[in-house]
Amino acid sequence: MQGGSSGIGYGLKYQARCISDVKADRDHTSFLTGTLSLKEENEVHLLRLSSGGTELICEGLFSHPNEIWDLCSCPFDQRIFSTVFSTGETYGAAIWQIPELYGQLNSPQLEQIAVLDAHVGKINCVLWWPSGRHDKLISIDEENIFLWSLDCSKKTAQVQSKESAGMLHYLSGGAWDPHDVNCIAATSVSSVQFWDLRTMKKTNSIDRAHVRSVDYSMEDGHILVTAEDESGINIWDLRMLKAPIQELPGHTHWTWAVRCNPEYDGLILVTLSLSLSPSPSLLHITLMYLVDLVSAGTDSTVNLWLAPTSSSDELPPKSLVETPTQRADPLLNSYTDYEDSVYGLAWSSREPWIFASLSYDGRVVVESVKPFLAKK
Repeated sequence: MQGGSSGIGYGLKYQARCISDVKADRDHTSFLTGTLSLKEENEVHLLRLSSGGTELICEGLFSHPNEIWDLCSCPFDQRIFSTVFSTGETYGAAIWQIPELYGQLNSPQLEQIAVLDAHVGKINCVLWWPSGRHDKLISIDEENIFLWSLDCSKKTAQVQSKESAGMLHYLSGGAWDPHDVNCIAATSVSSVQFWDLRTMKKTNSIDRAHVRSVDYSMEDGHILVTAEDESGINIWDLRMLKAPIQELPGHTHWTWAVRCNPEYDGLILVTLSLSLSPSPSLLHITLMYLVDLVSAGTDSTVNLWLAPTSSSDELPPKSLVETPTQRADPLLNSYTDYEDSVYGLAWSSREPWIFASLSYDGRVVVESVKPFLAKK
């Protein structure tokens, strides 16, 4: 079904917050998303973009027992994914598997492979090993970081190590460094903390208040991007953490998430939550030298921007630039597909010029930034 002025839309039955690219699906552009209903039975939807790129099709619909607050697809098996969920009173996390012949079943049921049951406090997220087949997982709650060993064949998950960040830090999420698999960045109420998984010790930190999201550049091993409540988006060089190398303005409310593109040098998605004003929501897309940002706020608009992130006189790579006119004008394009806060974002690994967004009202929109990439 066609949605909005430019994107391809799909509507979930209930409210939702999280969406994930199915990285292991090499044959289709696919996404997994899950709902957040307190009273109704929740659902996981497997969505695929049609071969012509004109329709978003539900290839699988599965029941999930609780509200889904975090969802992430396994990078090496397209049928496996993790969820963080809430019963309304407690939080939990589990690894699930989609049945092999789900398309031929009348009522396919998810198979629970393992439960990450060592947590006592509120679990915030599960991180998969950045690429390739590996048995390691990370889970983060408000005070602790857990390193797990997952055995899908035996349907077990064992804690390999655990460390506390301290009661005053209130961890909220994190990202696994794709260039150094021994390092993760964890967000907290007052800082971004860098942890060495070999020693389970904190190695460095960025003192910033209310960092909502963090992600590593896939192409540049020195670049980190943060989304913050008040100051918007900050770009960091990991070799110089005293101050960001670029600060981008926030919007009328919280900057919620950042996502780096898996292939194009510097493409990043950013969302903002809905403000308390009566205005509808906003989603900006920013196309930049080091980072391409999509930010969601409160004016029901998606803007595509171009801005350099280096203090040098070096021009952006030609592959990300259309014309000199567009280089001079930072606003490249606007979209108007959103009526609620946008919490979920995911780039497609298979077609990296495509991203999916998920607003709280359960609306999935798939957009392409390919028209704004240079024609080779």
